[in-house]
Amino acid sequence: MVRTRPLDADSGVDQVARAISDDHRAVVVAVVGPRIVGWGKTHLFADADGVAPAGHYLAGITVDPEFRRLGAGAALTQARISWVGERSASVYYFTNRRNTASIALHQRWGFREIARGPSFHAVPFDGGAGLLMQADLGPSATRHISP
Repeated sequence: MVRTRPLDADSGVDQVARAISDDHRAVVVAVVGPRIVGWGKTHLFADADGVAPAGHYLAGITVDPEFRRLGAGAALTQARISWVGERSASVYYFTNRRNTASIALHQRWGFREIARGPSFHAVPFDGGAGLLMQADLGPSATRHISP
C-alpha cells in the first residue's frame, strides 16, 4: 500500500513499536539527510485465511509526499523483499485494485494476482475490490531493481 496521507501519530507509533518488537517482522526506513522520509514493514501470517495463504506479506509503506516518485518506495520495497527472501520462497501483498501506484510499484518484482476479494486476513477493501498478489523469490530476491 502506498499511503497518500500521514498516519495518525498515535496509531503510527503503536504500529511501528509492535512491528519492531516482533522477530518475525521487518521494519525499514528511508532516510534523506537527518530526515526519515518513509517507512515500511512486513507481516507474517502464520495461518491461511480463505484464499490468502500463510506467509510473509509486505504490509504497506508510507512515504512523505515531498519524496514520492524519487525512489524511496522502491528502496523500501526492495529492502522488505530482500528480508523476506532470506526466510521464504514467496512473498505476498494485498491492495485495493484501484491503488494503481502500488500495483505498478510491485510489478517490478514480478508480483502477479492470485485472488480478488472483499478482504484478506481480516483487512477489508472499499467496494470489495481487494487484490492478493504473490511473487516467487529465490536468488533474484536480493537483486537490486532500479526505481
